[in-house]
Amino acid sequence: MSQELKWAFAHPSERAEGTAGEGPLDRISLRDHVVEVEIGAFQKERGTTQRIQFNIVVEVRPLTGPVDDDVDRILSYDRVTEAIAHELAAERLNLLETLAERVAERILAEPQAMRVFVRIEKLDRGPGALGVEIVRARKDVHPHAPAEDKPHPQVVYLSNAAVQSPLLSHWIDQLEQEHRPTILCVGAPDQAAPQACNPMAQRRIDLLAIEQNAWVLAGRDRRCVVVNTRTELDWSMKNDQISVWAPSKIVLDAVDGPSAHPRQALGVVLWFAREMQAADVLIIGEDLPKDDTLPLRAVAVDVKML
Repeated sequence: MSQELKWAFAHPSERAEGTAGEGPLDRISLRDHVVEVEIGAFQKERGTTQRIQFNIVVEVRPLTGPVDDDVDRILSYDRVTEAIAHELAAERLNLLETLAERVAERILAEPQAMRVFVRIEKLDRGPGALGVEIVRARKDVHPHAPAEDKPHPQVVYLSNAAVQSPLLSHWIDQLEQEHRPTILCVGAPDQAAPQACNPMAQRRIDLLAIEQNAWVLAGRDRRCVVVNTRTELDWSMKNDQISVWAPSKIVLDAVDGPSAHPRQALGVVLWFAREMQAADVLIIGEDLPKDDTLPLRAVAVDVKML
């Protein structure tokens, strides 16, 4: 058996040792760390949890001088488990590859970490363990922009009457002239959505109904661009584009999603505004809800009378 094949199926610590460079490096490891989480790209993996197992080895720069039994001088094992917990809590993921990349990147942000081996396996998807393993070095990591550089948008909710109002283009003119990052949100159309017996299926149907209404809004003004990912939203906000939020992906991928039903449109929009760290929420066509967590303002409550 070749060394490469042996390392492929051995613990990451053996691979780390076998591929070590010339300079001496210390290693810390996490073995057989099992977490139960919702993850996976297949529909049957949604709405249920499964066990995933982590084996991680971190090569660290040797300390200069005595350790002095001081935990602050070393890379603590807790930083490795915290990296896992942080990335699992950030959002629901489809791919183990994505999770492995993010965990590796977070670990390599530690000043002592030089190279990391991450193996993640699904334990409940078949008779054996199914997984991925990656190796990343500090030079492979691209630092993220600081959180404070991210824009804090104004989130604008438009009722169905507002979407159909002849004043719609006028309101969008005003929003455009403000040159603020702006995200438009709508609820479901007034027509009843198809009904399903399965609650998860119904949730998807109701979210898709909102997205249909988002496209109705986009069809009424070419400046409104429908987007469904956080990456697209961030790009749009930084490039002075007015976005219309299509909620399915962000809601379904959220670890702690909205408690409001998709038919409770404002409740979902307020959850989204908190997720986006919105500067404020403007509501056009409905009364202000009770919410102490966000700056709210409302205009044109009875848009049909305008």
